[in-house]
Amino acid sequence: MPQLTLPGLIDVHVHLRVPGGEQKETYATGTAAALAGGVTTILDMPNTSPPTTDASRLAAKRALAAAEARCDVGLFAGASTDNVDTVFRLAEEVCALKIYVSTTFGPLRVADWALLEAHISHWPAHKPIVVHAEGPLLPRVLLLGARYGKHIHVAHVALQAEIEAIITARERGAYITCEVTPHHLVLTVDDIRHLGPWGDVRPKLASPADRAALWHHLPAIDCIATDHAPHTIAEKTSANPPPGLPGLETMLPLLLTAVDDGRLELARLIELTSTNPARIFNLPRDPRTSVEVEVGPRYRLPAQGWQTKVDWTPFAGYEVAGRVLRTTLRGTHVYEAGHVLASPGSGRILFGQQVSTSTGRAKRYG
Repeated sequence: MPQLTLPGLIDVHVHLRVPGGEQKETYATGTAAALAGGVTTILDMPNTSPPTTDASRLAAKRALAAAEARCDVGLFAGASTDNVDTVFRLAEEVCALKIYVSTTFGPLRVADWALLEAHISHWPAHKPIVVHAEGPLLPRVLLLGARYGKHIHVAHVALQAEIEAIITARERGAYITCEVTPHHLVLTVDDIRHLGPWGDVRPKLASPADRAALWHHLPAIDCIATDHAPHTIAEKTSANPPPGLPGLETMLPLLLTAVDDGRLELARLIELTSTNPARIFNLPRDPRTSVEVEVGPRYRLPAQGWQTKVDWTPFAGYEVAGRVLRTTLRGTHVYEAGHVLASPGSGRILFGQQVSTSTGRAKRYG
């Protein structure tokens, strides 16, 4: 069966839950899941407890990531109602600013439009602003970005109206990039009937027509990102299950299946998962970083046995054609034959300063 070597994947939308949600995921378990999925760089969202909204919290989070991460990690800063005059000072230490405009499950949301405009106007133009803005809110946010000449990156596009709004804004000269998740490319609202809470996610799974529109407009999409948002089995089976699902280990098998089906060109997969993410977020790439995969006999994804701490997937039983064989980070094998070989703390924390254990001198990554 054909075996291929791809560049290491970059996932620009990941929730590793630290600090405050260690029962769901940690830097050690989440980055192990990343390597098992062929992902060698992740960008970690700020809606933790406490959220990453100021310099002291960012420093504390960097220290936690440096101690445990097995792959490379970049951190987001989060916009809040009380940091509009300070958060932009963190720009050189983070990959981007994240603004939650739509209702979100977490401590961050900027619902006041004057405050939102202030955040967008203050943020340095050379760094992206990632927005969680669904449905009719999205065009208004895109107009603000265009007004101030800022780079807006739209997270987890799920609806036909959203991708069409992005295309329209680009045609008017706005600087916009966007991402879509594997689960919105594969699943629809019809799958909730058998998935139940396991398929409950935000943005919600959309209609088959919306899914078809995402595939139709795939040339206008810049990245595929998992929005890896794990919750424990106990949480998902509770009376009030939270939305979100793990995705780091299933992204590449699902996308390689699309390649095998003729729906996605291999070169386009590389653009969406490596080349474009690195360009958009100014991330380092290394020719020695790669993932070896097999596109071969179909098999069914297991219900359990995953590296993610929560150890479940909504794609259990789903038939796929792709399998990750080996992941290599800067020339070192970090995952092979079902085993994570990288030790906690061996990954780099991107942007800002990180102390090199070999020289004791501070280096800047990213």
